Amino acid sequence: MEELINSSRHKVVGTRQTMKALEKGEVEMVFVAGDAEEKVIRPVASACDDNGVEVRQVESMDRLGKMFGIKVKAATAAILKEV
Repeated sequence: MEELINSSRHKVVGTRQTMKALEKGEVEMVFVAGDAEEKVIRPVASACDDNGVEVRQVESMDRLGKMFGIKVKAATAAILKEV
């Protein structure tokens, strides 16, 4: 999974940025943290279902942030489609 993230040039981190990208149809795959609050990830998961986007779960917000190269926790993140 980390190899996939590292090889992708286009990605977003955070629920707001992920939702914006989903609304624009730019998302290839979404990652959600297993310890994130349900009220935070529910809209993202719903948008993924509506758009047929694959969702993968990561064990924690801390781990997800590190996987995407940031020093803070993240509830959601996404890999964007290559243009």
